[in-house]
Amino acid sequence: MLDQYLDIQPEVAQALANNQPVVALESTIISHGMPYPRNVETALLVEDTIRAEGAIPATIAIIEGRLKVGLSKDQIEYLGKAGTAVTKVSRRDIPFMVAGKKDGATTVAATMILAAMAGVRVFATGGIGGVHRGAQESFDISADLQELANTDVAVICAGAKSILDLSLTREYLETQGVPIIGYQTDSLPAFYTRESEHSIDYRLDSAQEIALALRAKWGMALRGGVVVANPIPTEFAMPVETITGAIDQALAEADEQGIAGKDSTPFLLARVCELTGGNSLDSNIELVLNNARLGANIAKEYCAI
Repeated sequence: MLDQYLDIQPEVAQALANNQPVVALESTIISHGMPYPRNVETALLVEDTIRAEGAIPATIAIIEGRLKVGLSKDQIEYLGKAGTAVTKVSRRDIPFMVAGKKDGATTVAATMILAAMAGVRVFATGGIGGVHRGAQESFDISADLQELANTDVAVICAGAKSILDLSLTREYLETQGVPIIGYQTDSLPAFYTRESEHSIDYRLDSAQEIALALRAKWGMALRGGVVVANPIPTEFAMPVETITGAIDQALAEADEQGIAGKDSTPFLLARVCELTGGNSLDSNIELVLNNARLGANIAKEYCAI
């Protein structure tokens, strides 16, 4: 049934068939996350990092209406050059991209969906979406959270993006029964910083422990994803005062300009990057690489059980 929509790259398909570790990667970070050519360089570096840890990368996107699990270098280059001309795709957008034979860069939610279709259980990204600040009035809540409640994929991230309301994001995930695992941490990381005032549900200190928990959860048919919160490496973390000031200014500017919905996150991340002199982009790249390494090791342990 899915074959009429889904293309699994041969290397990825072979790995899945042989119970070898595969790590999914999103493509919004390529088209909407950073400028060309750094976006392409980073995407390829993340793939190389996963390979160096002994797993197979599967970057996910929609190209000419086909759901792609695993991209070629040329396809990554294409998405990077096209940039924001490529549609940012979440769950609601997928059928329209397919029916219209269009290109789409997948968000966390859409990447989880396509990964699950292909049988990939582990997905490494930068940070998940969440409840936006001021959501009490706007009801602006990322579809990532609902996908985590329903789709059987573990998302390795540096917490929720710090432009969000972390307290409400934490509460939403708890209500939906989505566990937050802190990898070697007792605190929920805040993307650019290693800690926040918010707790995690369970601290696990090894990839094997995390893989065992995933096997138990899905083995008992307890549906839904898991957030594996992996703090940014200490040497790349940003001072709290610096990042807080930049975020507050970016949020104020977004409000003044009426920027909301799916446009808000790319605007805020780009503006924070400008306000920090590019330091936040450097930190963003390093935390993605850190998550890719952990994702590869979790995928290896998951296959070994």
